[in-house]
Amino acid sequence: MSEFTTLGLAPSLIEALTRNGLTQPTPIQTRAIPLALAGRDVLGLAQTGTGKTLAFGLPLIDRLLAEPGKPAPKTVKALILAPTRELVNQIAENLKTLTNGSPVKVATVVGGQSINRQIGLLQKGNDILVATPGRLIDLMDRRAVDLSTVKHLVLDEADQMLDMGFIHALRRIAPKLGTPRQTMLFSATMPKQMEELSRAYLVNPERVQVTPPGKAADKVTQTVHYMDGKTAKGDKLREILSADMKALTLVFSRTKHGAEKLMKGLVADGYNAASIHGNKSQGQRDRAIKAFREGTINVLVATDVAARGIDIPGVSYVINFDLPEVPDAYVHRIGRTARAGREGEAMSFCTPEDVDLLVQIEKLMKIEIPTASGERPNAANRPSVRNQRGRSAGKSGGGRRGNGGNGSAQKQSKPQSAAPGANNGQAKRRRPRRRTAA
Repeated sequence: MSEFTTLGLAPSLIEALTRNGLTQPTPIQTRAIPLALAGRDVLGLAQTGTGKTLAFGLPLIDRLLAEPGKPAPKTVKALILAPTRELVNQIAENLKTLTNGSPVKVATVVGGQSINRQIGLLQKGNDILVATPGRLIDLMDRRAVDLSTVKHLVLDEADQMLDMGFIHALRRIAPKLGTPRQTMLFSATMPKQMEELSRAYLVNPERVQVTPPGKAADKVTQTVHYMDGKTAKGDKLREILSADMKALTLVFSRTKHGAEKLMKGLVADGYNAASIHGNKSQGQRDRAIKAFREGTINVLVATDVAARGIDIPGVSYVINFDLPEVPDAYVHRIGRTARAGREGEAMSFCTPEDVDLLVQIEKLMKIEIPTASGERPNAANRPSVRNQRGRSAGKSGGGRRGNGGNGSAQKQSKPQSAAPGANNGQAKRRRPRRRTAA
């Protein structure tokens, strides 16, 4: 007997869960679903891979099944916003497995795909719309969608939306939604800005936290390899990959250019690899993920565009070829393994100039990551991150590389022009490199 029956879900949903082999709710689902079914606003915090999508998706579908009538043309009953195309597609795929054969219609709109096709899709009206904020605003500007009927709003991975500057898009979208409405916000981390976001858009929310923010899944084994530079990183990566040639391995690079160069080098050396990053078309990214999921390729090199939204239980290893410059991104990266109760291993490569980034990650995680090889440099013997990168790794903001965004937050927070001078010229030369993130 399914334990989901104790949560108050409709019998048709219980049957759909059983068909998909789901009978045991996760802790976040057990706590969040009854609150959402009661119509409460929910602030959900749980580590990656613990079932947050169904924690909001199941009560959302349940309530829509109980609401009579088809949506009118261009209208939407429930809106789910997510920061990346991959995450939007992943959410929609999970929801569609539960709505097959029901009257609930799920649609997606993301950038990189035909906007005219999406306009036609929205013309029919939809029960649930899963969208990236940028493309949704494009469609709003074309009057292709009417959001005044939205009575359920979900913000998934809201902390990354803040990092990527989507707060400005949210401020444009929210006033167009129906009221009163139910709002649910879910994430694996809880930066201070997200608390402010919850106060602005949630009404008397119930906070559901099943693990401390910033904590990795319990079954992820974490280690760090210390080395001198890029050449040593490449050698160590090939050594690890060669030890288990059939394992699904996700390798993270800080930049788009770095990811592509690394992938091509691996392919040239005979490894079965592909890459996804912001310079790839949506079709290329979808095909690479599909091939990785099916095992056609077993090494996927990615920027932080893949740190969220890839739900592939079979990923055995996550390798941080480059450490992220935003500590929260580390949590989401290593959460791509040890999913659905399985075990996984996360390995990080650290050069002397990266040690300060590692310190920030360990501070967030509240652990010291065990050493697998090499020796950790002493503070007095390593170059500072400021000297190496021209900025401190301890600062926060959307202008960093490696945050999974497209630099939009930086453009909004920096003036468009500055007084001429040597330093300003240096900043102009740096800007294209910052835009190479994800």
